[in-house]
Formats: sequence, C-alpha cells, structure tokens
Amino acid sequence: MAKKCDVCGRGSTKDASRSHSNIKTVKRQYLNLQVKKINGKKLHICAKCIKTRAKKK
Repeated sequence: MAKKCDVCGRGSTKDASRSHSNIKTVKRQYLNLQVKKINGKKLHICAKCIKTRAKKK
C-alpha cells in the first residue's frame, strides 16, 4: 500500500514520543489513507482531500 496521497502528495511525518524520564523515541505518523475510485481509477487519497472534494461539490 502506498504511504503517500495520490492527490496532494502528502506523506508521513516524524514525531517523538517522550517517556517520563524525557527520553525521545522517534516514530512515524502516517496519513489516514482511503482507497477511492475516481474516474474509474483506484487512488489512495487522504481523508483531508476527501473532505475538500466533498466541500467543493
């Protein structure tokens, strides 16, 4: 599965979770990707793009 949005091109970001002793552990935050059919093609689209497309209609 793709990790990027096919519409806007956004990808995952880095984030740090901190323990009680303030030790940093780097982790990934992935997008909320959904598979939608647009013009007969299956695309991986983030939820933000789906909301924007619904608003423009």
